[in-house]
Amino acid sequence: MAAVQKITLSPSLDVPFNKLVLSQANVRRVKAGVSIEELAEDIARRTLLQGLSVRPILDAEGAETGMYEVPAGGRRYRALELLIKQKRLLKTAPIPCVVRDRGIPEEDSLAENVQRAPLHPLDQFRAFFALRQKGLSEEEIAAAFFVSAVVVRQRLRLVSVSEVLLDVYAADGMSLDQLMAFTISSDHARQEQVWEAVQRSYNREPYQIRRMLTENTVRAADKRVQFVGTEAYETAGGIVLRDLFQSDDGGWIEDVALLDRLVAEKLKALADQIASEGWKWVVADLGFPYGHTQGLRKLVGTAADLTPEERATVEALEAEHDRIEDEYAEAEELPDETDRRLGEIETALDTFAGRPLRFDPAEIGLAGAFVSIGADGSPVIDRGYVRPEDEPPAAVEPDGEPAGAVPLSPPVAVVTVGCQPTAPEEEEDGAIKPLPDRLVMELTAYRTLALRDAVAEHPQVALTLLLHKLVGDTFRHGGAGACLEAFVRSVSFPAQPANLADSPPAKAVAERHAAWEAELPEGDDALWNWLAALDDASRLALLAHCVSFGVNALYEKVDRFGGAGLSQHGLDRRLTQAGRLAGAVDLDLVEAGWHPTADNYLGRVTKSRILEAVREGVGDRAAQLIDHLKKGDMAKEAERLLTDSGWLPELLRPAGDDAPAPDAGSDAVTLPDFLAGDDGTAEPPAAPEAAHSIAAE
Repeated sequence: MAAVQKITLSPSLDVPFNKLVLSQANVRRVKAGVSIEELAEDIARRTLLQGLSVRPILDAEGAETGMYEVPAGGRRYRALELLIKQKRLLKTAPIPCVVRDRGIPEEDSLAENVQRAPLHPLDQFRAFFALRQKGLSEEEIAAAFFVSAVVVRQRLRLVSVSEVLLDVYAADGMSLDQLMAFTISSDHARQEQVWEAVQRSYNREPYQIRRMLTENTVRAADKRVQFVGTEAYETAGGIVLRDLFQSDDGGWIEDVALLDRLVAEKLKALADQIASEGWKWVVADLGFPYGHTQGLRKLVGTAADLTPEERATVEALEAEHDRIEDEYAEAEELPDETDRRLGEIETALDTFAGRPLRFDPAEIGLAGAFVSIGADGSPVIDRGYVRPEDEPPAAVEPDGEPAGAVPLSPPVAVVTVGCQPTAPEEEEDGAIKPLPDRLVMELTAYRTLALRDAVAEHPQVALTLLLHKLVGDTFRHGGAGACLEAFVRSVSFPAQPANLADSPPAKAVAERHAAWEAELPEGDDALWNWLAALDDASRLALLAHCVSFGVNALYEKVDRFGGAGLSQHGLDRRLTQAGRLAGAVDLDLVEAGWHPTADNYLGRVTKSRILEAVREGVGDRAAQLIDHLKKGDMAKEAERLLTDSGWLPELLRPAGDDAPAPDAGSDAVTLPDFLAGDDGTAEPPAAPEAAHSIAAE
C-alpha cells in the first residue's frame, strides 16, 4: 500500500513593500465592497489582518530578482500604498506574505476571492452586540466599521428580537424584512405569538407583522398623543414602539389606558383653568359633534386691544412677511430656511389674532365654554354660549335688576369620553343584509351637510328650492316629508360619523357662516336697512346660505303606528327630493371629501358588502385576493384597495348612476406591492425570501 504524500504549505516571508509590485494576473477588475480609503484606515487601526499572496519575479535566465508580484491581495496592496503616500508607513515596511511558486497566478487570485465564505448577517449583528457589551459606544462601532450610527442601532435592534425567531432567520426560515418588522415590539412572547399566527396566514408580508404587533396601540400622530406629548407619556412610564427601519410618524403608543388617563387629566386641568374665568359651566371632551352649539346663544365679545409693544411686533412681522413674499414672488419653490421663517411668522400672527375675546362680566356668569382637542392636538377653547334655561327673564324690576335673575353658580368642568358605534353582526346565510339604520343615518348626515354646502354655492337652485317648498305649502298642502325645512330651522344630526365637524363640507359651511356673521350689523332695524341695501348678487348668496341650513336629506326611522313621526311615504318623498336636489347642484360626494374607510363604512357592514364594494371599485380579482381574510383585516385591506377609486355606496351615488367600472389595468395599478407579480398582474403572496443584507448598507 503506497504511503499518502503529505501536503507541503507555501512558506511565509516578510517582504519590504518597495520589493512588491501588482500582478496583471489579479482577476478582480470591478470595485466592490469596502473602498481602498476605508481599508487603509482599517489597516492603520488594526494593522494587516491577512497577508498577501506573492510570487517571485524571475529574470530572463529564470533566476529570482528579489522582487515579488502580488496576484492575490491587490486591494490590500493599494491600501498599503496609500498609507505610504500619506507618510504613515515606511516604504521598506515588512509586509507578511505567502510565497507561491507553483500553479497559475490567475487561479490563486480567483480561489482567494471565490472560496471566501461571506459572514451571515446574523453573525454580524451579534458581533456588533458583543462589541457594545464590551464597552464600545454606537458611535465608536460605527467609526470602526465605516457605517453610520443609525446602521449600528438597526443591527443592535435586530439582535433584540426573540432568540426563537433569530434561529428561524439563521435557518433561512424568515426573510430579513420580516425580522426587521418584529423589532417594533420588545415583547418576545408576543413576537413568537405573531410569528405562529403568520405561519398559518395567507399574508406573511412585513407590513402585516407590524400591523399585528401594533393592533392594540395608538399612532403617535393621533391627536391625543399630540395633545399630551410623547415626552409626558414616557415620563409617566409609557412605552413608545418605534420602527428603526422605515418611517413610523413617531411610532406607536403601547399603553392606551395610560394615554387616555393623561388626556383626561390634562383636559380637566384646562377646563378648571377656563372655569376660573367665571363661566357658569365648562364642558370638556375629546371633540364635539357637528352642530353642538345649535340652540345656544353666542355672546358677542370684543378683541382685547394690543399694547404698543404688541402692535409694533405685529407690524414688524407683517412687514417681514410682505417683504419675503415680494422677494420670492417669482420663485417656484422657497428655500427651506425661508419657508421655515414664513411658518414662524404666520404662527406668531395667528397667536395674536386668536387671543381670547373679552366678554361682559355679567354675561360670563350666565354662559359657558367648550374645551376640546383639535385635529393637530392643540387645545380648542370656544367661550361664550348661553343655554336657553340660563337666559335672564325679559322683565325688569324697578331697581333695574332682571326679574328672577339666576344667581351665579360655581363653574363645573366635565370631561367625558364618547362611545364608538358597534359593528353589525355577520350574516349567517351568506345573503347581503340591509345596511344598519345608524349607518344609513350617518351616511345621509354627510350627504345632507354636503348638500347644504352645495346649495349655498348655487343661489338660483336655492331660490327654486325655496319657491318649490313655499308654493307646495301654499297651494298643494303637501304635508310632512319635504326636503327643505323652509322656516328656516337648522336640522340637527341625531347620528353622525366620527369627525364630521372636520370634514371639508363642515369647514366650508363654517367659514361661509363666519364670513356672513362678521358682516351683519347689530339691531333689527339696522339689519333690515343693511339687507335692503345689498346688491342682488349678495342678497342671493345670503339667501342661498340661509336656505341651505334647512336642507334635510336625513334618513330616519319611520313611525309605523300612525303617530306624529315621519311616515314611510314622507321618508320616501324626502329622499326622492334630496336626490333631485343633488342632481341640480351636481353634488359629487367624492369631491366633497367622502371616501370609504374601515371606520365610516367598510368595518360597519358585512363581509359580503365589503367584497361587493371592492369588486365594484377595483375588480373581481382584487376581491378574490381578500375574500379569505377575517372581517377586520378585510375592511382595512378594502380601504387600501379603494383609495382613489372614486367608489361610493349606492346610497351616496347620484340618482341613476351605477358604481364606477374599474379600469382595465386597475388590478395592477391599485393593488399593494405584495399582491403584484413580476409581470404586473396580481398573484398570491410568495413564500418568505431568503436572507439578504440590510438596505442601509
